[in-house]
Amino acid sequence: MPSYSGHPGSHQFLGAVRSDGVDNQATSKKGAVMRIEGKCHCSNISYVFHWPGDGGEIPVRACGCDFCTKHGVSWTSHHDSELVARITDASLVSKYRFGTGTADFYVCARCGVAPFVTCAIDDQLYAVVNANTFEGIDRSSLIRAATNFDGEGTGERLDRRKRSWTPRVTISSSNSQT
Repeated sequence: MPSYSGHPGSHQFLGAVRSDGVDNQATSKKGAVMRIEGKCHCSNISYVFHWPGDGGEIPVRACGCDFCTKHGVSWTSHHDSELVARITDASLVSKYRFGTGTADFYVCARCGVAPFVTCAIDDQLYAVVNANTFEGIDRSSLIRAATNFDGEGTGERLDRRKRSWTPRVTISSSNSQT
């Protein structure tokens, strides 16, 4: 499995350490970047999420829709973040759409976890990440708030996602296209 190396010369690891002792902070041309690893329960869907800043506080949204409530997910994104995802077995990933049909929920068919959601807007892929799938992060840094997007029109929804979702998204798979 190839590893993600980022952009050559753009990251330099510093001394920030996760709760499990692993260095997870880097710097880029824009400043500090926290490297957050995550995955579904069985590890079929894994990712590295590059979060701007030191990760002292990460806002997460508990969406009030039926899907998110029933799955107990809390989403986060930042317009200066980057998601690099890896799918080990694409045949075990379901892309689930509902409501406006404008977002793909990547759900692992083996363990049932949805680590991230993507939305294509103007030929660019945007994403939100399920903060409950973060590995080795201090949970007290996650600042949770309830949200409800009922009544939001499709155009408004896509505009909001374009402004606030993660705009740099790469998804690779070892056995087929995603």
